[in-house]
This record gives sequence, structure tokens and C-alpha cells, in this order.
Amino acid sequence: VQLQASGGGLVQAGGSLRLSCAASGRKFSTDTIGWFRQAPGKEREFVAFIAWRGGYTVYADSAKGRFTISRDYAKNTVYLQMNSLKPEDTAVYYCATTSYSNTPRSSDYSYWGQGTLVTVSS
Repeated sequence: VQLQASGGGLVQAGGSLRLSCAASGRKFSTDTIGWFRQAPGKEREFVAFIAWRGGYTVYADSAKGRFTISRDYAKNTVYLQMNSLKPEDTAVYYCATTSYSNTPRSSDYSYWGQGTLVTVSS
């Protein structure tokens, strides 16, 4: 499977962005699809995941109440709606998929998109 992340950009603090993760090569089925981010000089961190079948979601504490992960069966795409963005949300955001169920560990994810840069200005 190939993942294409898009939707990043420059936004002011308090603004919103919607990231997309489109899959090609096969349809999501029993996957868990996660969003991760990596800020300059920092390690990659978990943001949120969704179970394709069933829609179970988990968020990092930093994302709770501000970000929403969702899926579109017809488009084979996962979204990350980000509201009330803060400068500390600035990072490259990656989507990834795994056959493991409901895991926030990046090491469990096998396929990764190329990343999309989100920059939040103060």
C-alpha cells in the first residue's frame, strides 16, 4: 500500500487545517491508520489513530478536544481535522498504517506516507 499525506500549510494560531491520507494499491480493511508528527529536533510522536473497521479512535493528550480523525470508505482516505492550532503543533505530519490493532507505537506501523508540513505562526 502507498500512502499520500496532504493538506499541510501555514496557518495562524487558532486556525484550522484538514490533513488527508489517501491510500493506493489496496483498500484499507482491518488496518489501524495513525497520524504522527515530528517537530524539528524532536522525536516522532503519536497524534491519533483510527481503526478502519469499527472506527475506534484514540488521541494523544495534546490532540484531545482539538483534533478529529475520521475515515471515508468511498475514498479510502483518512482525515485529521485540526482546530485551534497552536505554534507547538508545528511539525511534519505523517500517516501510517499497521495490521496491529489499536496501537500508538510508531514501531508497529509498517507503511508510511511522505509527510506534510504544518506550520503554525503565533
